[in-house]
Amino acid sequence: MVKVAPSMLSADFSDLGKELVRVEKAGADWAHLDVMDGIFVPNITFGPPVIKAIRKCSGIVFDAHLMIQDPIRYVDAFADAGCDLITVHCEAEGDIHGAITKIKSHGLKAGISINPETDVSVMEPYMGEVDLVLVMTVHPGFGGQSFIADCVPKITWSKEWAKAHGKDIMVSVDGGINGETAKVCVDAGVDILVAGSYMFKQPDMAATIADWHSRF
Repeated sequence: MVKVAPSMLSADFSDLGKELVRVEKAGADWAHLDVMDGIFVPNITFGPPVIKAIRKCSGIVFDAHLMIQDPIRYVDAFADAGCDLITVHCEAEGDIHGAITKIKSHGLKAGISINPETDVSVMEPYMGEVDLVLVMTVHPGFGGQSFIADCVPKITWSKEWAKAHGKDIMVSVDGGINGETAKVCVDAGVDILVAGSYMFKQPDMAATIADWHSRF
């Protein structure tokens, strides 16, 4: 069954703890935490102190997506805050191999993410080290963007690479995911659907998640 990971970027930041509980009660598998530094992407969201504060509200898997430069600097802090999986970008400055090694040294799962404009070959040097690939189907930095269909082949490429190399790698997709685009991504082989704006706009989030679990 495909996992559903609502993106907390679209939650009500004035009551993030309660929103996290709502996501968990709705049947979500993971909570996707978009961390932005205002440098790698033109927006700022939240960091380790906020994640640590809401960690006590829920036992759901915390899937942290670090859209930040030189992420190795903050791996310890995000691990200590309670993240279960930390994903860094192949395009980010700094020692990305070192960041992945440090994530795994905490006993956490590590992921690598790729932006829409980046050729998939840039991600390949990290594939043997990670547990997850996160394919961005919008330009990172803001929610509510339209799905970029040209990115879908990266999902299939990642699954085929993992199979060819005997690696157990999950593939996640983030950006413009709704009922229609979710199916496109599942057909391409995706394992985790990250949905922000669409999911939080649903009058009954639980019903939507249940529908996705039954269909995908």
